[in-house]
Amino acid sequence: MPVTWASALSWRLGRQYLDERAAESVRAVVDRLVAVPAWSGDAGAAIRVRLDAPEEDAVAAAIAAGGVFVTYAFRGATHLMTTSSASVHLAIRCAGRQWELPSWRKHYGLEPQDWTRLRATVREALRGGPLTQHELASAVAEDPAYRHLFPAFTDRSQTLLKPFGWQGDLCFGPSHGAPTFRLLESVPGWAGIAELDDAGPRAIRAYLGAYGPATPDRIHYWLGEGLSAGRKRIARWIDQMADELAVLSIEGAEVLCRTEDADAIGSAQESDRVVLLPGLDQWVLGAGTADPSIVPAEHRAVVTRGANLALVGGRVRGTWTSHDGTTAVRWFED
Repeated sequence: MPVTWASALSWRLGRQYLDERAAESVRAVVDRLVAVPAWSGDAGAAIRVRLDAPEEDAVAAAIAAGGVFVTYAFRGATHLMTTSSASVHLAIRCAGRQWELPSWRKHYGLEPQDWTRLRATVREALRGGPLTQHELASAVAEDPAYRHLFPAFTDRSQTLLKPFGWQGDLCFGPSHGAPTFRLLESVPGWAGIAELDDAGPRAIRAYLGAYGPATPDRIHYWLGEGLSAGRKRIARWIDQMADELAVLSIEGAEVLCRTEDADAIGSAQESDRVVLLPGLDQWVLGAGTADPSIVPAEHRAVVTRGANLALVGGRVRGTWTSHDGTTAVRWFED
């Protein structure tokens, strides 16, 4: 069916809690968006703008209550996730098995078969409660087999720590001047990593439910570039879902959506709603800053640099700043 991007973006605004239908909880926002960048952009502001009754400390309260937690996810960066979303998307993140690459094996002196005992050692170290990065490194290095890993465990890049997050061993704990790590199983509701071939379709449904409609290439980018799922694997998942996906034609582009959403997308009324978002919000990161239906090509640079965004009907039409309680919007001349 023919659809306009204006109607599709209007529908998407509702799905992302950016119209009059605000979310009731931080958990609902994070789960719908799949993941919210924790230390790039402004996660607190990105979530509060989507809440029915936003409070300044809403995110911290949700983390303390166990509704959400921080872990390594897309592109190896840190994200706020829920237990249900993490179960699915960490399964996909593990599919690439980066820790088995020859470069990793050579650099860290670890073979694929070494990871089972190393992971158990890390979990045992965290059994007594959260540890700082240095404390975790010291605990693991007490085992002579892993003494050579102390510099890697304390490295500021935290590269070696990421596979333990992806495989469900640890996540970030409370920060007391320095980040800490805790057992992921200590987070209420954590049920473990999903089966990969179950996780793939669930992730595609979640993506299209928040960021759809989208081209297959965008799904490949989200799960491939973001989570290293592998192009052939993603294509197979999309093919397997043919019965539950609909193809829409939007201004010359063939895009996918969940079949259950097709009528609502096609009938959505164009929106003129103005929304002010923090920079690097998932509204643009999920769709991609190169998507001209949201970000005018001539203004992409300012968006990727993290400027606060002024949307009109879902399209980036300007930027904004705030000073001494006064908000000023600078609209693009076009």
